[in-house]
Amino acid sequence: MDRKKGIAYCGLACAVCSENKNCVGCRNGDCENEDSCKNFQCCKTKGLEGCWECNEFPCRGSMLDKIRIRAFAKFIKYYSVEYLLDCLDKNEKRGIVYHYPGKLTGDYDLPDTKDDIIDMILNGK
Repeated sequence: MDRKKGIAYCGLACAVCSENKNCVGCRNGDCENEDSCKNFQCCKTKGLEGCWECNEFPCRGSMLDKIRIRAFAKFIKYYSVEYLLDCLDKNEKRGIVYHYPGKLTGDYDLPDTKDDIIDMILNGK
């Protein structure tokens, strides 16, 4: 886990992402997708720390269409970014995988509902 990468505006956990080793996290500049990312652009325009602060949360037609990302953002809305990072770190040490090797899915994609994902974040498997 690289906490400096943090959490993306949409709720993606850049800190535990293993997909792009050169990525510094979307909040830290030089994101190759920032011009086309609806969530990034919207939060920057509205001056929000993340989608979870928006009155329109969760919007459609964005990264929030993905259940895992929507659950992570909902978790942050009710707890905090720091607590999410703490839980993800603890769960990673327990063997919960954010991304399977070479894939954009992992253990947090297995539950069927946002509440089940939030339960996994809080309590592990």
